[in-house]
Amino acid sequence: MPEPLKKPVSAFAKKPKTQEAEEGSSVVFEAETEKPDCKVKWQRSSKDIATGDKYVITADGRKHSLTVRGIAMEDADVYAVIAGGSKVKFELRVVVKPETPPEARTDGPEESSVKPEPVAAPPQEQNSAPTQDAPPAEDRHPADTRQDLTGLFTEKPQCGEVTVGENITFVAKVNAESLLKKPSIKWFKGKWMDLSSKCGKHLQLKETFDRNTKVYTFEMQIISAQANFAGGYRCEVSSKDKFDSCNFDLTVHEARAPEGLDIRAAFRRTKPAHVNSDPDIDVWNILSHARPSEYEKIAFQYGITDLRGMLKRLKKMKKEEKKSEAFLKKLDPAYQVSKGHKIKLAVEVADENMEVKWLKNGQEIQKSGRFERFPREVFMLNLAFYDFSFFFPSPSGLSPASKYIFESVGNMRYLTINHCSLADDAAYACVVGDDKCTTELFVKEPPVMIVKSLEDQMVMKGERVELMCEVSEEGANVKWEKDGVELTRDESLKYRFKKDGCKHFLIINEATKEDCGHYKVKTNGGESMAELLVQEKELEVYQSIADLTVKAKDQAVFKCEVSDENVRGTWYKNGVEVKADARINISHIGRIHKLTIDEVKPEDEGDYTFVPDGYAFSLSAKLNFLEVKIDYVPRQDPPKIHLDCMGRTAESTIVVVAGNKLRLDVPITGDPAPTVIWTKGEKGSSVKEGGEKEGQSASWILNDGEVITEGDGRLHVESTKGHCIFTIEGAERQDEGAYSVVVRNPAGEDTADISVKVVDVPDPPQAPKILSVGEDSCIVQWEAPEFDGGEPIIGYVLERKKLKSYRWMRLNFDPYPETTYEAKRMIEGMPYEMRVYAVNGIGMSRHSPASQPFIPVAPTSEPVGLHVDDVSDTSVTLKWRAPERIGAAELEGYGVEYCKEGTDEWIPAIQGLTDRTSLTIKNLTTGDKLLFRVRAYNMAGPSPPASLAQPITIREIMQRPKIWLPRYLRQTLIKKVGETVNIVIPFQGKPRPKVIWTKDGTPLDSSFASLRNSETDTILFIRKTERKHSGQYDLQVQIENVEDTARVLIQIVDLPGPPEALKIVDIWGFNVALEWKPPVDDGNCEISGYTVQKADKKTMEWYTVHDHYRRTHCVVSDLIMGNEYIFRVFSINLVGLSPDPITTKDSVFIQKTGISYKSPTYKKHNFSEAPKFTQSLVDRSIIAGYNATLSCAVRGIPKPKVTWYKNKMDISNEAKYRMLSKQGVLTLEIRKPCPFDGGVYTCKAVNDMGEDMVECKLEVRPQIAKEEKKDAQK
Repeated sequence: MPEPLKKPVSAFAKKPKTQEAEEGSSVVFEAETEKPDCKVKWQRSSKDIATGDKYVITADGRKHSLTVRGIAMEDADVYAVIAGGSKVKFELRVVVKPETPPEARTDGPEESSVKPEPVAAPPQEQNSAPTQDAPPAEDRHPADTRQDLTGLFTEKPQCGEVTVGENITFVAKVNAESLLKKPSIKWFKGKWMDLSSKCGKHLQLKETFDRNTKVYTFEMQIISAQANFAGGYRCEVSSKDKFDSCNFDLTVHEARAPEGLDIRAAFRRTKPAHVNSDPDIDVWNILSHARPSEYEKIAFQYGITDLRGMLKRLKKMKKEEKKSEAFLKKLDPAYQVSKGHKIKLAVEVADENMEVKWLKNGQEIQKSGRFERFPREVFMLNLAFYDFSFFFPSPSGLSPASKYIFESVGNMRYLTINHCSLADDAAYACVVGDDKCTTELFVKEPPVMIVKSLEDQMVMKGERVELMCEVSEEGANVKWEKDGVELTRDESLKYRFKKDGCKHFLIINEATKEDCGHYKVKTNGGESMAELLVQEKELEVYQSIADLTVKAKDQAVFKCEVSDENVRGTWYKNGVEVKADARINISHIGRIHKLTIDEVKPEDEGDYTFVPDGYAFSLSAKLNFLEVKIDYVPRQDPPKIHLDCMGRTAESTIVVVAGNKLRLDVPITGDPAPTVIWTKGEKGSSVKEGGEKEGQSASWILNDGEVITEGDGRLHVESTKGHCIFTIEGAERQDEGAYSVVVRNPAGEDTADISVKVVDVPDPPQAPKILSVGEDSCIVQWEAPEFDGGEPIIGYVLERKKLKSYRWMRLNFDPYPETTYEAKRMIEGMPYEMRVYAVNGIGMSRHSPASQPFIPVAPTSEPVGLHVDDVSDTSVTLKWRAPERIGAAELEGYGVEYCKEGTDEWIPAIQGLTDRTSLTIKNLTTGDKLLFRVRAYNMAGPSPPASLAQPITIREIMQRPKIWLPRYLRQTLIKKVGETVNIVIPFQGKPRPKVIWTKDGTPLDSSFASLRNSETDTILFIRKTERKHSGQYDLQVQIENVEDTARVLIQIVDLPGPPEALKIVDIWGFNVALEWKPPVDDGNCEISGYTVQKADKKTMEWYTVHDHYRRTHCVVSDLIMGNEYIFRVFSINLVGLSPDPITTKDSVFIQKTGISYKSPTYKKHNFSEAPKFTQSLVDRSIIAGYNATLSCAVRGIPKPKVTWYKNKMDISNEAKYRMLSKQGVLTLEIRKPCPFDGGVYTCKAVNDMGEDMVECKLEVRPQIAKEEKKDAQK
């Protein structure tokens, strides 16, 4: 397919710029077009400007200028220059003429024009780098309808582009000379998001005022831009009854990969992941829950500039949030719902019998119908039985009855809004008596998706183009772009936009070569792109005019057929134009042009030419006049056939196009009138006397003008005086052959043979085959048609289409002579079909059947990380990783090949493909040096191979045996009796080593433990352990004379036995002394303690006295007088308590005693003391970003309460600070301080005896980069 010419985006090489001029002076705006003699139009406020006393318009080749004379204040306006389909807007700003001496004034318009410094443009130029021909930002978006009402802006924010992570600033300027009060400005994103509440680390709003020029400068700075910041923004400025607004867009590009490593970035303490997590912070919510002392800190932290105004609004909000007696739970400050969904607003009232009213924008939402309430039942006010749509039309098409639903459940009151639309985006309130709670409902529009994408088109020059897409929502706004530049409705009506429900159309009435390019339609939920190709029309000649030989008084008809029915032409005779008259008729019907000459005269003989208008070629033919000489003929004149050939058997070949009329007009003479016999048979056949014909297949006989025999209805044979005419209506392919005409009368006969050739368009080729596919191309091949139509095949025309589309797109306009074609410029991953037309000298055949659907895909990249994992005497194990780029097609598998060193014959290692990333190639010859390569396969074929750099020798490499003992086996392995032991110990070594297990120096028996050995590990398995399995296990791995050993200790533990020899040693008061001996069986592990229990002999209920007691003797205290006790002891080890205890043989009786002890009384000493700091705070100077601590020491009884203050404000509840107290030492930790954290810190200690405080000053210094330090040292 021929590549479309890349035309410049704009028709201007140099564009006029906005200028300022003084009153009374003149100003010149200059523009330069890309093409010379281009028609340029100047406008003011969308109205054309003509040359006059006020304006002078000049044009010199490509240079054009507009001069405005005698500038007055009313000349300040928006001007525009239009050339072709490009329109550039600019402004003329008029400033008051300063009162200066005459000699100080300027003399020319060039000196008086001042070029303003663009403020918002530099970020756009640095980040977006627009092309030279890109239109200015004002022309990319439709102007706001309110933008030109008052013109408060002296400089408007411009559209900008920024890369993720970079900063950009938008600037707006307002002249306050004519304003009575300071203008107020608002910045919005989208339709309703007010950015004043979004100020923080990503957004800062600033304003400055120049007292000399009385100009307010408002700046919106976006810091560390993120991808979700892109979109449309709006700036609104108002002052009393004046208002102005401006729309602009922000485009955020993905960050480019860094070319080099920034070593400083590795040591930065920033956390970009945290920055991305919360780009939108609700500052209102933070302020509403903060203390007044923290307002300045929050304002500094989140970049709030209008803190006073926000506090006023916060004060009103807090007044509204005062404690209400009617409401137990109020509405939330705001709700958000998607368009078309429903939302439920809920409040809780104090009295369940209270009536509530719901308001929308201050207007009550009317309720009608029956509404009842019971304390614990749920009732719904359902208005669906009534139709109020006539009285209360709803924007969503629903009546209020089905729109709003009111519910009452006990103390809860609900308002349900169904099918939310943009009309429901309002302020809602719930009123109970004199109390009211309010909320804001925001309705979020869902993203508009593209349901049906644009389709590629190829049209001829001058044809109408219609690009159509279908979106998911009616009335949605879309944006059309051509080669990245937005298309707008301009005065030239080059582009026309049309909406039909969900369908959107871009219409180009007459396509030109400049319209070639990629067209894109964008919505807020997606985009679609298509390519438009415009080709020059090439006129094809389907039937040329032929030479004619006619006799006097006969009719001569020149006829030709061309491909375009709209093309007109002119007929010439010997270079002179032929004019129509009574005898000459010129006609044009569809694609056929005719020149008819009635009653031909000798002067009509000559060369006739047809020249189509607008094309540099012509068709010519010659008209020969046949003079008929009348001589005296006797009555017996033998018949004679008069053809333009010599000899009695005249032969001539006539070519006719299938479908056209075949008319054979043969002049004959003879007296009496001869009988004419037409015969179709073999070429050169003759007629014998008696009517027998050689090779005859059909015959037609005329006698005195009457047809004696005739074929089918398409054939007509007629005879006029001196002529015999043979006609076939709509010649067909079977009509081709040799025709013989025989004229016969009593005086003799004459014969002539005429060869007729019927030519037609060729048969359609067979369905094309796709030989291979690429990333955006494919190679298609087809067979030539079986029948070429009687004319040689000139070439072929190919078409393609997307599988789910109905529009075929032609790939070539000139016939392609080969039967293999490479089609390009396709979309990877998109299924296509191809078909072919055959072309000969007659025309184009019908299209072939469509090819099998195919998908253009590119082979994957080569596999990565190919390496040898293992080598033996007869095998090699290879491993690799998947390719980095797979592409649109699914990965089918990997092919592995090898070849011997020094040869080029690659042998497949396996039959077919493997889907794994490792392969063991077996049955190799020991000692061979082999090269290996791996290729990935997908639908497009194999990828480039990944090869090993060096050949691999097939020979096993000796590897020393090595045991890799797991970490948990390097200490004693303890298991309980009955548990399972399963030890896996890996090792290495080649060839396969010999593995030997021994226990306590004795080889292991298979009945004692199970062993399993492999090439890489060994397993020791004991299904059910016993005490005898404890011991030392040795593992030996041996290869020839080289070995490695490892030792594993296994300890099988069990419950211990009971202690021995429990006896009562002593009894006194309420105490009993016990003593015992350790158990004989400790369960094969250390005794960790004992459990001592007592029991009253009356109840025999056991109570634990000591648990995990380490000694073998103890004292049991707090026994009750008069009771008799027995005691028992359990032993404890790692497994648990011994199954059986040991119990005392004798019991112990606690005797009653009459001795009572009276403790002495002492006077309690008062240790109370007022707080006193023993160590004061010390002034400190720290660096921002590093944690800091302030420490002091205090004493006091009772323990004083400590409070920390910053600038006399309590910081106890601040998350930034952490207060620690240990043994009287008080520490205040400040996490990552910033310069805002500097100030006077106070520590105050208070108890019942008094109070004391200390304070210090803290200075927080900002961090200084290394480069700045070096500059400071220099």
